[in-house]
Amino acid sequence: MTDDAERDREAVSKFVESFAAQLVEAGMQRMPARVFAALLSSDDGAMTSAELGEQLRISPAAVSGAVRYLAQTHMVSREREPGSRRERYVVHGDQWYEALTNREALIKRWEGALREGVSSLGADTPAGRRMAETLAFFEFVDGEIAAMMERWRVYREERFGSAP
Repeated sequence: MTDDAERDREAVSKFVESFAAQLVEAGMQRMPARVFAALLSSDDGAMTSAELGEQLRISPAAVSGAVRYLAQTHMVSREREPGSRRERYVVHGDQWYEALTNREALIKRWEGALREGVSSLGADTPAGRRMAETLAFFEFVDGEIAAMMERWRVYREERFGSAP
């Protein structure tokens, strides 16, 4: 981990808790939100379980559960420290892209279920029409996400250079 000694630890802690609170308000679980904010605010974007536990004052079990959730949602990955058996947890520059892409797969599954609902309920019934409108919304969102992600790739390359 980068030596963050020159940082104001209290200011970093306030940021981590504030950003985590915003993530919780948006629907993320509290402990994964805190771990993600801590990783995001570290200079190299990577920390060990012990470092996360020390910074956030949480148990190894809490770190483990939070990292498991974050890995499942593609927001962090696990890497072995070179020459060590310890794992580091890493947040990547494209974590938002990965998280949104993961949501895109979920939207596709919802679309399939909604199509089945329209078919089962009958497209001419009030419930079937409501289901069809919901399906149309998710189809629209799905197309917009794909177009938006392409615009993001171009914007990111223009602003920050090619992705690592």
